[in-house]
Amino acid sequence: MSLADSYRHVAAEVAQAAGEAGGVKLIAVSKTFPAEDIRAVYAAGCRDFGENYIQEWYDKTETLVDLPDIVWHVIGDIQSNKTKFVAERAHWVHTVGRLKTAQRLSAQRPPQMPPLQVCIEVNIADEAAKHGVKPEAALALALEVAKLPNLEVRGLMCVAKADSSDDELRTQFGMMRQLLADVQAAGIAADVLSMGMSGDMRIAVECGATHVRIGSAIFGKRDYGAGKAV
Repeated sequence: MSLADSYRHVAAEVAQAAGEAGGVKLIAVSKTFPAEDIRAVYAAGCRDFGENYIQEWYDKTETLVDLPDIVWHVIGDIQSNKTKFVAERAHWVHTVGRLKTAQRLSAQRPPQMPPLQVCIEVNIADEAAKHGVKPEAALALALEVAKLPNLEVRGLMCVAKADSSDDELRTQFGMMRQLLADVQAAGIAADVLSMGMSGDMRIAVECGATHVRIGSAIFGKRDYGAGKAV
């Protein structure tokens, strides 16, 4: 199956899972894959692409500068020395888990650009190896980030615990939906739940996901090689 066919197949699955609710955004996660693969998926109609590794993504933005309507979603942790580039070229950041990161992004966002769309990353299963705030701290961080200029808090993001059962996934995603309701009740006009990947997309959509991040189901198995700069 070609990359274009894979993308169309996944897009159809997302649309089917969304059903009458509709409106679920498919983000093609292109980390570790070359710019040529992004071009192929772009040609099939995709405009939203997710990247984890900032240096790798920088190289791709240079190569793909001729695609002016591509929308870049940063979905990996951002080190302090990489915030300037993210602020200057990203459209979305799904992984704001620290106020310091948000402050740097706000300060470095060029004033002529529209606000950077951001999601608060929630470590929904409180896993030591994952980034993001604990669920009970998500609202407080969202309120602080919402005060910053040049950023717009759009919602929440999570990565479900690996090997979770369907019931465990529903519990985690249900918690995210409640947290978003709490953020909205506090006066933030947030409308995004970024959750669901290739293995748990259907349950995420069932539980209210508005953005799903799909990589291997579109691009195939990843070869991480010797590792990537972040």
